[in-house]
Amino acid sequence: MNQPLKNETRESVPEDRLDLRGTPCPINFVRSKLRLQQMSPGSLLEVWLDGGEPIEQVPDSLVMEGYILEGVENRGDFFALKVRCPLKS
Repeated sequence: MNQPLKNETRESVPEDRLDLRGTPCPINFVRSKLRLQQMSPGSLLEVWLDGGEPIEQVPDSLVMEGYILEGVENRGDFFALKVRCPLKS
């Protein structure tokens, strides 16, 4: 299990990270969705994406699929996207 960073609470620590830097659209969306489908309801995934089309397209596409976007952080060379699996109703 990943340890919380200085400003993170236990609930905001990703259970998994997916590095999709250098991966073109729509493959990065498909890989993100597949990983999220393998995770438990309520789990948090951190996805690393390139700027431009990936960060413009992937977050909106995941939200349209029912995933919860919890944040996007610009880390200079890439973006870190935090996405939570919805709880089953």
